[in-house]
Amino acid sequence: MNFHEGNHWPSHNRNKVIHIGNAYLVLELMKLIRGGRQGRMDDVEWPYARGDIAALIRTRDWGATPLGPGSGWPERLRGLVDALLENPVPTALLWGPDGILLYNDGYAVVCGKKHPAALGGSVRDAWPEAWDFNGRMLANCLAGNHETHHNVSFMLERDGGPRVSWFDLYYGPVRGADGSVAGVLATVIEITDKVEAEQARAAQRRQLDRATSRYQALTAATSDVIYSMSADWSEMRPVDGRGFIKDMAVPARTWLQDYVPPDEQPRVRAAIERAIATRSVYELEQRVLQVDGSIGWTLSRAVPILDEDGEVEEWFGVASDITERKMGEEKLKESDRRKDEFLAMLAHELRNPLAPIGTAAALLQTGRLDADRVRTTSEIIGRQVTHMTELIDDLLDVSRVTRGLITLERTALDVKDVVRDAVEQVAPLVAARGHTLVLDLAPGATYLLGDRKRLVQVVSNILNNAAKYTREEGTIRVTVAVDDAHVAVGVTDNGIGMTPDVAARAFDLFAQAERTPDRSTGGLGLGLALVKSLVELHGGTVSCASPGLGLGSTFGIRLPRLATATAQAADPQTVLAAETLRMLRILVVDDNADAAEMLAMLLEAAGHRVSVEHEPQRALERASVERPQACLIDIGLPDMDGNMLAQRLRADPLTAGALLVATTGYGQDSDRRRSLAAGFDHHLVKPLDLQELYAILDASTPG
Repeated sequence: MNFHEGNHWPSHNRNKVIHIGNAYLVLELMKLIRGGRQGRMDDVEWPYARGDIAALIRTRDWGATPLGPGSGWPERLRGLVDALLENPVPTALLWGPDGILLYNDGYAVVCGKKHPAALGGSVRDAWPEAWDFNGRMLANCLAGNHETHHNVSFMLERDGGPRVSWFDLYYGPVRGADGSVAGVLATVIEITDKVEAEQARAAQRRQLDRATSRYQALTAATSDVIYSMSADWSEMRPVDGRGFIKDMAVPARTWLQDYVPPDEQPRVRAAIERAIATRSVYELEQRVLQVDGSIGWTLSRAVPILDEDGEVEEWFGVASDITERKMGEEKLKESDRRKDEFLAMLAHELRNPLAPIGTAAALLQTGRLDADRVRTTSEIIGRQVTHMTELIDDLLDVSRVTRGLITLERTALDVKDVVRDAVEQVAPLVAARGHTLVLDLAPGATYLLGDRKRLVQVVSNILNNAAKYTREEGTIRVTVAVDDAHVAVGVTDNGIGMTPDVAARAFDLFAQAERTPDRSTGGLGLGLALVKSLVELHGGTVSCASPGLGLGSTFGIRLPRLATATAQAADPQTVLAAETLRMLRILVVDDNADAAEMLAMLLEAAGHRVSVEHEPQRALERASVERPQACLIDIGLPDMDGNMLAQRLRADPLTAGALLVATTGYGQDSDRRRSLAAGFDHHLVKPLDLQELYAILDASTPG
């Protein structure tokens, strides 16, 4: 059969009629056999039933069908048709070996668009797509057998296209007057809607199962806290705290007090009220009580879940632990604050030496100073320039160390010699403040493998820090101790001490304790940061401890110990005086007129013949005429930088052999590489180390 979808037999009638349909049909047949109405095809009233199919049978020309004219139909067939039309259940009669179809109004609904063409035709022609099933069934029932089929599916042509349709089918033979099987009575109950509804429910269950599995997998995979709230947020459902917040085994109305600090609760309530009022996503970064009782941070997001009426029935949310992120943000804010403070300190520290330098310059301009005052003024300028140079060197050291650009010159050395050198450097400050310095050095060998200059810098920075932060006439103790694997240096003072938070960040960049109004213990906060970086480059560690404010501090460093000494004595440094220099023709090129004139005066005082230019093009023209033996060139020149000028001088045969020295404020390694690649012989950073400059000039071969 091929059953076409139409107005399906009502589902609430199916269960009633499916059991009584065949009995009803048999009852009608018995009435006919016992002498009921014996109508003929040409009788106006026959078939006697009402309905569309009965009317169609009365009006159709049956002579053109396999059944032939109605007058030739057996009385048995007519009786079956009467009973068929009165049956409320979709029923068909398949008459004869070809299964000629006669059916009632209920079956016509199943046929859909195949009706009325199917009426009076063979079942094979009516349902060709189901002939495999129908042909076998027809043959079996004509042999006197019954068949019952439940939940049978067919791919049928319905509404102009193929569709899977489902049926409950009941087949039984009907006999003619002679007792032989003359046809098959088929009761057809379409259950497509019922099956599709069950399939939809099953699909929903599978989808729900998959969603549940995904949810369970998600909750198992994530470290976030998954939670749900009642519609008004008054009650939290059971929650797994994931080790972040405490678990909740039963619904609780005290969740706000259990999980949110008191001063945070008003902000949380306000966010909840906004979400409920707008039925929008709840989202808030908030503080939360962690499982250990400490305060953490969470990003909490919850969405409203609506019921079938569109009302919020609960809220489903996720709380992520963002404690580390918030702590990192706070550290960044603190770092920015310390950086701003550092820049302010740097400006102050640089202005301090500029003040006496400016005053000294104004004094020299008067021209009324005797030789002693000129010498004193010059010494002041020299000291302040040295101080500024040390500040800048500290900045550059920190930059190079933090970027890993420092190369250590390691040799075997005794740490006690390092301590003695550092003590010698800070002795003036210690003496000026009236401190007592006590050395407690371990006997015997205390060797390590390190960079002597950098380790002296480390110890002197710690000693300098102790001297600054210890009140006058205080005591500073330096200890050196050894064990099998390490050498330890400790510096203990009885100074102002530190709070635990200051001690914890003592080695941080720009870190400072509280300052006095007169800044008597000021600084840039670079020294101890440099100590930490340099010690770690040597494979060591640093420490800081203080019993509290006013109780002093102890700083310590631990470095890997070297079992045997292999130190070599350093070559003595040769210091050259200006009067040992040979006379050279020198060209100074600098767009800073004051700097150029001062350098020229200094070189002339040393016996050199010096020319000065401020513009690169003029310098090229002058160099081609005077053919200088040495050129001191600033890098940051207008129109043509110093590197380009050096390349032009090297390209000119008249100046190709001259000594080229870069004199610049650019002191990074990359700046040095660029200047040497451009043709410079040396790269000196301002303010110039005059002894180094004199040595370079003296070593040059006049050309």
